[in-house]
Amino acid sequence: MSQQPSSTAPDASTTAQVAEHPSSAPSRAAELASLKVKLRAALRQFPDFPSPGILFEDILPIFADHSVHEALIRCLELHVLETHANEKPDVIVGLEARGFLIGPSLALRLGASFVPVRKQGKLPGPCETQAYDKEYGQDFFQMQSDSIKPGQKVIVVDDIIATGGSAYASGELIKKMGGNLLGFIFLLELEFLKGREKLPAPVYTLLSGQESQA
Repeated sequence: MSQQPSSTAPDASTTAQVAEHPSSAPSRAAELASLKVKLRAALRQFPDFPSPGILFEDILPIFADHSVHEALIRCLELHVLETHANEKPDVIVGLEARGFLIGPSLALRLGASFVPVRKQGKLPGPCETQAYDKEYGQDFFQMQSDSIKPGQKVIVVDDIIATGGSAYASGELIKKMGGNLLGFIFLLELEFLKGREKLPAPVYTLLSGQESQA
């Protein structure tokens, strides 16, 4: 936690906080590294699903074990605390559908609101709409028009970044509503697809992804 300058002498508690700060980064880094090992061990891979040549990363075992689920949310919390210490997010945005498994819990930890991004036609009321490219044509994401206020600081979360199209669409929706996009957080990344190159804000991935399956 950052310390604000004061015109008066610091009290004992403030002095203690300042003294502890230098050790916080190494301890958080060690904790994060240990938790990542636990997360990686929980993942399962299924070859040729949902189609031949695809190696499917199954994250659902993480949520079947409460201690691993806790490790996931703590990893995300640690990253936000380290990276955005002076810019606490106001909103966590989760992408349909696995972002809904992660986003609400992280939002609760950070004292932020949670906002879903959904496929077109799933949300009631006025919505902002953004197209994005898929392997076979276009699809459309939507967010309710009043879900993000101008100037609010926003982080987007999802399970995997592949081509980056859906994440890019979410970023465009946030910008349309005047939000300040702090970054994107993913559990896994398929690096060979270079999806992060499309995204307009910093990208963080908890675990290393797959090599090309070609």
